[in-house]
Amino acid sequence: MDRERPRLGTVQETLLIPLYARAVENRKEYPVLRDARAEEIVAAIDYDFARFDGLPSLTGAMLRTVLFDRWVADFLTEHPDGTVVEIGTGLNTRYERLDNGRVTWFDLDLPDVIDLRGHFFADTARRTMIAASVTDEAWATEVASRADGPCLFVAEAVLPYLPEPDVRRVVDLLCDRFPGSLLALDTAGPGFFDTQEEHDALSKVAARMQWYCPDPARLADWRPGVHVAASHTLTSLPGPLVGELPLPYQEMLAVLAAQRLPQAEGYRLNLLRLP
Repeated sequence: MDRERPRLGTVQETLLIPLYARAVENRKEYPVLRDARAEEIVAAIDYDFARFDGLPSLTGAMLRTVLFDRWVADFLTEHPDGTVVEIGTGLNTRYERLDNGRVTWFDLDLPDVIDLRGHFFADTARRTMIAASVTDEAWATEVASRADGPCLFVAEAVLPYLPEPDVRRVVDLLCDRFPGSLLALDTAGPGFFDTQEEHDALSKVAARMQWYCPDPARLADWRPGVHVAASHTLTSLPGPLVGELPLPYQEMLAVLAAQRLPQAEGYRLNLLRLP
């Protein structure tokens, strides 16, 4: 079988890390989530995934995904006919994991990513791929014209790679076009941001983060009315979620929490309510 060689930009290449994390996780006897599709996609891509083998960041990526999945599931429980937009969707399979049969879903990413994604996914009546930069207002116009009900925007491992002015532009765009919506995003603090060269996964690729955020509450300084509905480090995930994790994950998180490493404590997973 001929495998697909990804032709991706520098930042876009990072999408292969969480994809591989889910594929590796799917092979475990007791995974935090099952994602057979991710394993199939990895097998179909011509790329040196072995560079990421055994990296602790694969575990971090899985924990982030599990929390973001929980936020999406909670949103769909409250708004079953709502709209979910994956910003920087990469090769994510969140729709496959969480589709409730009613949600309107958009997968947004740059053209090179959507081109690769098109080899593995297809649009449906309720799910649409959009090739555009998140800073481009055109995609927001398309989503706004078709969005049904409240909106949740999911930006997983995306915004820290943008310059701060672009992140501000994205926040303004979402607030202007989708008032009252929710935004799930991760933020890197100085301790995480300043150690990128030594980071186990980022040191294997050329991309580097360009924006850090010491306190997610400061986003209200950009746009008054932004409310932090939830904010967690990987070692302070919601208790009910941690209680559902396999025991080895629970034990690992307890050890990490006791160590209070700056890199771990400075990286946060946030759910914002936009004004």
